[in-house]
Amino acid sequence: MGKSLTGKELGQGISQRKDGRYQARFTNRFGKRQTIYGKTLNEIRQKLRTEQYEDEKQINVISSDMTLDEWFEIWMDTCKNNCRDSSRQNYRVSYNRIRNSLGWRKLNGLNLIVLQQAFNELKSDALRRDTKKTLVDMLNKAIDSDLLHKNAAKQINTIVTKDSKPEEPRVLKLEETDLFLEAASHYRYFNEFSLALETGMRIGEIIGLKWSDIDFANRTIYVKRTLVYIICEDKDDPKYGKWRFDFHEPKTDKGRRKIPMTLKAYQILKKQLLWKRGIEAKGHKAPEGFEDLVFTTTKNTPISPRDTTVVMKYISKRIASKEPQFEPLTPHTLRHTFATRCIERGMNPKTLQIILGHSTVHITLNLYCHVTDDTLISEMCKFEAGSKHEPQTSCASAHSVTGVAL
Repeated sequence: MGKSLTGKELGQGISQRKDGRYQARFTNRFGKRQTIYGKTLNEIRQKLRTEQYEDEKQINVISSDMTLDEWFEIWMDTCKNNCRDSSRQNYRVSYNRIRNSLGWRKLNGLNLIVLQQAFNELKSDALRRDTKKTLVDMLNKAIDSDLLHKNAAKQINTIVTKDSKPEEPRVLKLEETDLFLEAASHYRYFNEFSLALETGMRIGEIIGLKWSDIDFANRTIYVKRTLVYIICEDKDDPKYGKWRFDFHEPKTDKGRRKIPMTLKAYQILKKQLLWKRGIEAKGHKAPEGFEDLVFTTTKNTPISPRDTTVVMKYISKRIASKEPQFEPLTPHTLRHTFATRCIERGMNPKTLQIILGHSTVHITLNLYCHVTDDTLISEMCKFEAGSKHEPQTSCASAHSVTGVAL
């Protein structure tokens, strides 16, 4: 039993300090000796009851001093230690968007208002959605570690600007594909872009291809890896913190696959083989570990995925200067276009799933198969052709007439 300065008994764990303030101590569920302070006896008793109640209901936390920045580093080193370097880099990019606004705050000070204000400052709803995923996972792990008892990030509103609905992925129409290939033929990465349209491979998978993955005899491409250009996250590596090329295995078993070559794909790779032999004949030696790459720079070095994106922006601008309606595109546009063409031409969705390397056919149909305006018209024409009643004007001819009010 503790006592006051006058010798009066105050209750279990409560005592009065020489400066007149009261204090209470108890051992919490973490085995930590916890001390509480108060100006009056009633105040300290109330605080003690509150702390003991939260401890009993397991809604208290093991530490109240940790900041979000400190927890992020712990979360990265423990919860995300086995992730790829590229994934870890994406987490850092995502977190850095809110680091200045929230990183200095203590975990137990992250309420919804504070979080929402920080997210409102982000440039788009897409960035908010991406950043929220990272923060929610961080704080979930903080709860599991008894650092928090509630995840306020789950209630963050990511719909702030007009881009509340994710944009439909860009798909090239037939005439746009011709425009793109014509413009791209003037650039070094024409073969890579053409192969993407013939196989649906991701650009990282294409620039990560090795000649040992190409079976010309059986006209088959084996997808085994992707090439990335990332900051080294391994603290034991001499290149820690520096940019480097690296090969990554497919994320799923479905990602490791074989793709039959079309005649055009076969011709593209044969052309690339001649080109590669030409730069080797000029004495350009490939870096160690990258000697067998199919696609390289003119110096026989690996290609950065970012460079392909930059080149496609230039190509888009070049086309748009003559065709203003032509919208920007990215390397992934070519994958979406391939998938859409396959469905338009009657390919079995399950077959397309295997070619694209998706884990489920649901992903294939919902994310990579799009309906173009041309498809809408042709499908309605099929419906019309099957009608029992002869229409006055055919679907195809009706769409060939302009300026007619319907």
